[in-house]
Amino acid sequence: MYSVQKWRCSWSLVATIASIIVLVSVVHLFLFPVVPSFDYFSARQVQYKCVPVNASVDQGADHVRVNKPQDLDLDHRFPSDLHNGVVYRNAPWKAEIGQWLSGCDAIATEVNIIETIGGRRCKNDCSVQGVCNHEFGECRCFHGFSGEDCSKRLNFSCNYPKTPELAYGRWVVSICAAHCDTTRAMCFCGEGTKYPYRPVAESCGFQVNSLAKPEGAKVTDWAKADLDNVFTTNGSKPGWCNVDPDAAYDSKVLFKEECDCKYDGLWGRFCEVPVESVCINQCSGHGHCRGGFCQCYNGWYGTDCSIPSVVSAIGEWPKWLKPAHVNITSNEVTGRLANLNAAVEKKRPLIYVYDLPPEFNSLLLEGRHFKFECVNRIYDERNATLWTEQLYGSQMALYESILASPYRTLNGEEADFFFVPVLDSCIITRADDAPHLSLENHIGLRSSLTLEFYKKAHEHIIEKYPYWNRSAGKDHIWSFSWDEGACYAPKEIWNSMMLVHWGNTNSKHNHSTTAYWADNWDKISSDRRGNHSCFDPTKDLVLPAWKRPDVTSLSAKLWSRSRENRKTLFYFNGNLGPAYTSGRPEATYSMGIRQRLADEFGSTPNKEGKRGKQYADDVVVTPLRSGNYNDDIANSTFCGVLPGDGWSGRMEDSILQGCIPVVIQDGIFLPYENMLSYESFAVRIREDEIPNLIKILRKINETEIEFKLTNVQKIWQRFLYRNSILLEAERQKTDFGREEDWAVQFLEQSEDDVFTTFIQILHYKLHNDPWRLELADLKKEYGLPQECLIRTK
Repeated sequence: MYSVQKWRCSWSLVATIASIIVLVSVVHLFLFPVVPSFDYFSARQVQYKCVPVNASVDQGADHVRVNKPQDLDLDHRFPSDLHNGVVYRNAPWKAEIGQWLSGCDAIATEVNIIETIGGRRCKNDCSVQGVCNHEFGECRCFHGFSGEDCSKRLNFSCNYPKTPELAYGRWVVSICAAHCDTTRAMCFCGEGTKYPYRPVAESCGFQVNSLAKPEGAKVTDWAKADLDNVFTTNGSKPGWCNVDPDAAYDSKVLFKEECDCKYDGLWGRFCEVPVESVCINQCSGHGHCRGGFCQCYNGWYGTDCSIPSVVSAIGEWPKWLKPAHVNITSNEVTGRLANLNAAVEKKRPLIYVYDLPPEFNSLLLEGRHFKFECVNRIYDERNATLWTEQLYGSQMALYESILASPYRTLNGEEADFFFVPVLDSCIITRADDAPHLSLENHIGLRSSLTLEFYKKAHEHIIEKYPYWNRSAGKDHIWSFSWDEGACYAPKEIWNSMMLVHWGNTNSKHNHSTTAYWADNWDKISSDRRGNHSCFDPTKDLVLPAWKRPDVTSLSAKLWSRSRENRKTLFYFNGNLGPAYTSGRPEATYSMGIRQRLADEFGSTPNKEGKRGKQYADDVVVTPLRSGNYNDDIANSTFCGVLPGDGWSGRMEDSILQGCIPVVIQDGIFLPYENMLSYESFAVRIREDEIPNLIKILRKINETEIEFKLTNVQKIWQRFLYRNSILLEAERQKTDFGREEDWAVQFLEQSEDDVFTTFIQILHYKLHNDPWRLELADLKKEYGLPQECLIRTK
C-alpha cells in the first residue's frame, strides 16, 4: 500500500486554503458484483492527482478498497451528472476519469525526447532473404528461410506423412496433390503447366463427389487426387492449371468449380491478376509487400518498414520522427555505423513497440492460406481497398495506428508503455493451416497453441530487452482479439495490460464459455495458464471489434435517427441456438443466454412453429438474416447485446446505428465499460431478469431514453477505427491518386475514434495507476503541471 501526495491544480484561481483539510479514512470494501454494476464503477481504484490530499490504494483480485479524499477540487470544476458521468470531448466518462482528463489531459504539452537511430549491420545483408533489424544487427528472415544470415532454406511440407489409405496424408488446409512450395507450404500448379503459379488449394486437387442427400451437397475424397482434370488441356473437361482465362470467361472451355483464388496477392476467377498483398501499413512506402511480409528497402526496417536506420534519408523519416534536430555520434563498435540522436517533440503517453521476430506477426501474414484471414482489408484488380467483415481485423487496425502514431517512440527509457505485437487472430485462424503449425502437442486446442506463442514472445523480450523487469511487466500491453480474449494468456504476462474484446471477470461464468471445443481453455494446465481471470477491470481494457466501413450507413447517418423514427422497442438478430433451423446445436452456445431470450420473446417461429412466450409486435428477436440489418437497428430504440462464442459484435452494431445497447451478460465488461459512464447511454439487465426484460424497458421514461440516445450519438465514432482507415485512405491517394467513397465519408468525421480513446485512457492510467508510484521518475518531462503527476510514495 502506498500513500499518494496530491496537490491542487496550478490553474486554480482559488485563494490559499483557509484551513487544514482533515482526511477521514473511510475504507470502502466493494465486493465484485455478479454484473459490473454502476455502483462498482463509481468506486475507483485510483484517485485524482490534482488535489492536496493523501489517499491509500489497495487492490485485490475481487475487490477494490479506496481511502477517498474528502475534498475534490475537480468536483467543483467539472461536476458529475446524475449518472455519475463527466463529459470530456463529447463522451460521458466515469466521474473521476472525466474530471482528470478535463483538467489534465486537455492541457498536456509536448516534451523533448531523444530518439536514437541505430545502424548495426547484418551478416551478408540477410542474403536477400530477410530484413535487417538495425537495432540489434539481426536478420528477420522471410517465410521458409532461417539462420544468422537467412541463408538456410527450410522445408515446410504441405502434407502429413502418407498412409496406406491416404496417399497425401490426413487432411490439413495445405494438403496438396500438385506442386508444393515448401517455403510456405502452399500448393500450386507447378512447372510444366501453362500457369505454374496458379493455386491448387484444398479440394481443387482432389476428387469431389455429389451426395444424394442433402440435395446438391458435395464431399471431397482426400484419398483420391483429381490430377487428370486439374492438369488437362482438353477444354471439354473441367480443368484448371492450363485453362485460359479469356476462353473460360467466354464459356469456350470448362473449368473445375472447386478451384479458386484463396491466396493473397492474386485476383480474378483464375488468379490471373497479380495485386497487392496485405502487409502491416503496406510497408509505409519504404518496402515491398511479399505475401504479408514487408521486404524493406535499404535503410529501413521494422514490421512495417517504418523505422529508419542511419543510412536512410532524413527527409523521408515518418511523421512521428518529425521535426527532428539531429546529432551524429561517433562509431562505437565494429558493425555499428555512426548513431544519430534525433531530438523530437512529443506528447505523452509514449509507446515503445517491440520489433519482435516475424514468427509472431509477419510470418503469420505471409504464410496464411486464405486471403481474408486475420486482416481487415484486401486489394482488388485495381489495387483498390476492399474492407473485410473480419471482426478480428481490429487487432491489425490498432497495431497499424500505434506504429504510425505520434505517440510512438524508439526510446525505451522514455517510454510510458510497451506494446508487444503478437497477432493471435492469425495464430488461431492458421492453427491447422499446415503440418509445421501442428496442434498435436496441444491436444488439438488452438487456445493452447496460442498461449505458447505469447509465452515465447515474453521469453524473447526478457532475453533481448531490459524493460520488462522495471515494472514486472505492468507497463506492457498485449492484444488478445479472439473470442475469449486473454483467458488463455500465460501466467508470466498477467501483470500486463490486456487489450481484449471479451471482458469476462469470471465472477459468474468462471470457465471457458465457448461452445467450440478447439478454443476451450479449461483443459490448459494451471502451471501454464495460472489461475487468473479472463479480464481484470483494474488494469485491462475492452476495445471495440472491427466493423467494415459502411458507406451506405454513414451517408444515411443512421446513428442520428430520431426517437420518433425508432418504432421497434427491442431488436436482436442472430443465432438463437438448437431450437431453430440452422441454429447452433450446442446447448452451451452463448452460455444459454440467447436461447432464454428467444424462449421468452422470439418473434420467428422455431422448429416447433412456436414464438416466444411473451412475443410482442414491437419486439424483434429473430435468427433470420436481415436484408438491411443496419437499417433495422436504426429503426429500434433498444438493441440486445448478447454473447456468442465469447464476445460478439452486437455492441458495435448498436452504437454505430444509434441504438441504446441492452447488455445481458453477467460479470462481463463491454468496450470501455471500466472507463465510460455506461449508465449514460446503455441499459444492463441481469440474466435472471430476462423474463422481465420488456417490462423493464417499457418503464424507462422518455426523458431518460432521449438522454441515452443523445449520448449514443455523441460516442458512436469511438467505436470506429477511423485512424487506421484514414491511414489507408492516405496510402491510396499517395500511391494511386484515388479517393474512394469510404475515404470521403471518413474524412468528414471528426470526433474521437477508437485509437484516440485508447490514447486518452493510457494518459489517464499513466498518472493514476497506483503501481506507477514505484516507477515515478522526477527527472522525466511529462508535459503537465506537477499537480497532475504522481510525485511521492
